[in-house]
Amino acid sequence: MPLALAQLQDLGDRLSDRLRPWSRSAQFWVRAADIYTSYKVCQLRAGFAKDEEQREAMWEQQHELGAQKMYSLCSELGGFFLKAAQILGKPDLAPMAWVKRLVTLCDKAPATPIDSVRDVVEKQFGKSFDDIFECFEVEPVGSASIAQVHRARLKFSKTDVAVKVQHPGAERLMMVDIQNMQAFALFLQKYDINFDLYSATKEMEKQICYEFDFVREAKAMERIREFLRVTNKKPPVIVPRVIPGMVSREVLVMEFIEGTPIMNLGNEMAKRGIDPGGKIATMAKQKILTDLTLAYGQMILKDGFFHADPHPGNIHICKNTEVALLDYGQVKAMPEDLRLAYANLVIAMADDDFLRTKESFREIGIETWSIADNELEELFQLSLRMFDTRLPPGVTAMSPFSEDSSLNKVGVQSFPEELFSVLRTIQLLRGLTVGMGLRFSCAEQWKPIAEEALLKSGRLKAARSRKPRRSFVGRLFRRDNENQRT
Repeated sequence: MPLALAQLQDLGDRLSDRLRPWSRSAQFWVRAADIYTSYKVCQLRAGFAKDEEQREAMWEQQHELGAQKMYSLCSELGGFFLKAAQILGKPDLAPMAWVKRLVTLCDKAPATPIDSVRDVVEKQFGKSFDDIFECFEVEPVGSASIAQVHRARLKFSKTDVAVKVQHPGAERLMMVDIQNMQAFALFLQKYDINFDLYSATKEMEKQICYEFDFVREAKAMERIREFLRVTNKKPPVIVPRVIPGMVSREVLVMEFIEGTPIMNLGNEMAKRGIDPGGKIATMAKQKILTDLTLAYGQMILKDGFFHADPHPGNIHICKNTEVALLDYGQVKAMPEDLRLAYANLVIAMADDDFLRTKESFREIGIETWSIADNELEELFQLSLRMFDTRLPPGVTAMSPFSEDSSLNKVGVQSFPEELFSVLRTIQLLRGLTVGMGLRFSCAEQWKPIAEEALLKSGRLKAARSRKPRRSFVGRLFRRDNENQRT
């Protein structure tokens, strides 16, 4: 190629690279405005419809249209929006049309070509690719917004490893996406949603920045692995082992875990001749959910340091229904005072204690306003929507942002950024609960762990001095849970 032509092409590449964030922002705002406007128009039209069936049909049609548009936005732009799809693609948080479309985007990010993968590995480890690996599968086993994972075998080794490699240039585009989402969050909380969405996006920005440091991720993985090993006779979940000396900021080599992604569990059961809706399958699902939730209760309430990204792509089921928890890019360390305040809220929810819930909100730093006559009950219901996995009898979806939500009567004007990782974790766990067709209260399971945390802090005596006040709804919850156990 002539020198002048090569220089012209290089100039074009640099110009394209500089303009890419602007182009990406423009694409986001055009698509976001289209989705938002279509829903507002549907809301207006539905207000004039007198027949309930007609209104439901209008909304179902709108959800199908919105799901397709959201799927296109997330799949075509990728990056941060694949993470948004993981959050929204849950049966308790989004319309079912959205769930069906967005759940397919887990680990579906475009893969980085193998030549670029080789370049990243060699640059990070300062060795030839062929000197490191005996064999290396070209096709990744999974590709997400930040990195992709390949199955490989190291030189002079007899076991396989998982090699996690960052997508080149992903960090810069992710920050552009976050800034756009923060601006959109400010708009939504001003005009549509009585919740501090902006603080949520600020916490997400902080966590995503951490995800680009694989050295930090490796340390977090080893810390959680050791904590669960010491805390239990047998750890409730499997945490991959980091391969010593095989960690850099952009490459992480770890033990390869054989298993079935939890979203494929039903199909795997059917292949083995097990009825996915039968008694054996239900018992297996209960064990899986109990083990997973126990691990989270111990991490959050005992250690205050936890895996904060339990979406279905990060949970694999191994032999004997053992649960493997993967991807420790998003972890969270809770301040001691917040951990204990949250422990108090867990007990309040488990006991259906309205007054204690309000006190816990104040202690945590959640500031609310209310237009409800029964403020304490609405506040309690809001706490369940945000921080428990249980659902009322006969209810299969309970989003904090639904039309019947307590947010319409009790607004959240300030929410501590440090708690958003807990909120997101609970919402993802509830999504798994609903997806498995189970009824399960993490607050009830976590109550003994919360009491132990408060006991060690010297706060349990004061915590036990109040008698719980139970509502009719609360008694229904408890009766339903007792029926489930019997």
